[in-house]
Amino acid sequence: MTHIPAEIITKERVAACFTPRPADSHKGTYGRLVSVCGSYGMAGAALLCARAALRSGVGLLTAAVPQQVYPLLVSAVPEAVFLPLPDTGAGTLSQEAAEPLCRKVADATAVVIGPGLGTGEAVAQVVAQVLRRSPCPVVLDADGINAIAPHILVEETVLAPLILTPHPGEMARLLGVSAAWVQEHRRQVARQFADQTGVTLVLKGHHTLIAAPGHPLLENPTGNPGMATGGSGDVLAGMIGALVAQGMPPYEAALCGVYLHGVAGDRAAARLSQHSVLPSDLIEELPDLFLQIEK
Repeated sequence: MTHIPAEIITKERVAACFTPRPADSHKGTYGRLVSVCGSYGMAGAALLCARAALRSGVGLLTAAVPQQVYPLLVSAVPEAVFLPLPDTGAGTLSQEAAEPLCRKVADATAVVIGPGLGTGEAVAQVVAQVLRRSPCPVVLDADGINAIAPHILVEETVLAPLILTPHPGEMARLLGVSAAWVQEHRRQVARQFADQTGVTLVLKGHHTLIAAPGHPLLENPTGNPGMATGGSGDVLAGMIGALVAQGMPPYEAALCGVYLHGVAGDRAAARLSQHSVLPSDLIEELPDLFLQIEK
């Protein structure tokens, strides 16, 4: 098999992606992110994604959630603006959610869609509408990826840049292969999928890979097994979405988000142990990481 090289992400490369904030800036300067997350029973995914995005510096966050989920979150994230959307009565988005959501997305600078969103035909239709009509970059994660897995990802149907953040199982569903096969051919999978579809791909796992057309394949050196717990990916999606919303190009936002997410996990594990790390602990590490970048 042909060897596919990958460059290792360094802290210097990450730091070079950030610039000082102007003294005359305002909340609009740092982007408008719409996070489309959560369902009944999975409200925590929406909460983690929103808090991670806010801690990653986005100026304005709109949390678009099913109506049944809204009361569970409104007091937990006071910094967010909420867009309660029509749901099916079972706590997942209905097809009627597509129009109000796309109107909000029209004014955004980035969208995250998928964490805890649930499954079903109505959810798939809403995801498809956002992909067709969003004028800004979209981070597609978790159930957002699952929604498009049964369909061929046709680049011409996506209006704006797309960042996919699958774990090996989700990647396997996209390709119609086994997760074991994906793990055996990680670099090949990442390189070919990004080149063939035009997306920026974040293939999660041990030594997460970032691939995008026209850019070197990257491998992340940070992170630890303590991060292998439900909710860690929701945090990463929020971080990447916030960086894109602030104007960082998708490839740079992906490499910075993945690297900083891993460093946050390493610091949390050093403080709490790998056994005890929670995804919310990663968010609590972010202020000090960004403080170091700002120095």
